[in-house]
Amino acid sequence: MVNLGEGMESWEEGGNNRMVLCFYGKIEAELSEITEESQRREFLEAYGISHSVRDHFIRESYSLLNLRSFFTVGEDEVRAWTIHKGDSAYDAAGKIHTDLQKGFIRAEVIFWEDLIKVGGFKGAKEKALLRLEGKEYPVKDGDIVHIRSGL
Repeated sequence: MVNLGEGMESWEEGGNNRMVLCFYGKIEAELSEITEESQRREFLEAYGISHSVRDHFIRESYSLLNLRSFFTVGEDEVRAWTIHKGDSAYDAAGKIHTDLQKGFIRAEVIFWEDLIKVGGFKGAKEKALLRLEGKEYPVKDGDIVHIRSGL
């Protein structure tokens, strides 16, 4: 077993596609009750932990199941959607709503970190970072997707 910070967390590759996660439940429970980000960072640093085991568990579970997340962004809402690795923009449109899939024209796509770097959609448009993609575009983990539909 790999020791990462006094046994706080570790992944052990097992046979038959098994993976074992070791962690201290009491520490994770206490961490889950802390809502302020600066306090969470201080708590993690005090125990020599870089991130929550819960977050690591979710990422690894997605990876093992070949799942990816993409985002839609509205004026008052950001939403994450789950798809399988390799799913197309057309498939992603169907996850949002079947009418978007039926009337699919194209997808406007930008990676979330790129959007943050330029300060939003206005900056992304000014720097021509929004890409127009067709039905077959394989949506990537972390893409922000806006579907253009004829319906």
